[in-house]
Amino acid sequence: MQPTTTQHAPPSTSLTARQLAIAPVTAWAAVGDMPRLRTALEQALDAGMSIQEAKELLVQVYAYAGFPRSLNALGELMQLVDARRQRGVQDAVGREPGAVPTGDALLALGTANQTRLAGSPVTGPLFDFAPAIDVFLKSHLFGDIFARDNLDWQSREIATVGMLAAMPGVDSQLQAHMRISLNTGLTPSQLQQVVQVLTSQVDAASGARAQAALVRQLRVQP
Repeated sequence: MQPTTTQHAPPSTSLTARQLAIAPVTAWAAVGDMPRLRTALEQALDAGMSIQEAKELLVQVYAYAGFPRSLNALGELMQLVDARRQRGVQDAVGREPGAVPTGDALLALGTANQTRLAGSPVTGPLFDFAPAIDVFLKSHLFGDIFARDNLDWQSREIATVGMLAAMPGVDSQLQAHMRISLNTGLTPSQLQQVVQVLTSQVDAASGARAQAALVRQLRVQP
């Protein structure tokens, strides 16, 4: 199953306001800064992000930053949505994801998604050493999560870049997701916009990590 939302957005020189709002949301969620997350979520909802899209971003946080960060972030979103409703703000609800397969079909789908996003089959000695993590990545991250079709892959990759840029010590994974972001159809100039929003709305360190990862990837990009 492929997500029914567009995987490769129409060519554009600039990200939308909704897309630009993604990285600050996931960055602050990943580091657990609830006051700044609330501000980022408010800005995202004001930019046209639906409640379901915001939920989906914060669910994805757990795959990179753990369940505690994700649960806390979802709680913050729940409180914010209620507060906005009490103020008379009617945010778009958005749609629930479609059904995702299970068992062997899920593993096959996740493997196909991972291969498509990475640009080639993902193998290596680490996965031979710890095959369980290979199965979890394929069946769960690229299956259960990336097969949920109420958030397009470009949005998921911007979200991932935001999370990884906010967390020190994951430079290789951040560069890998710069490559995957390019494979979804995001352009270098659009990723530069993500770097800029991380610098201006998160912090200089996050922006610098994202910038360095993008530069490294563009040097090796065919």
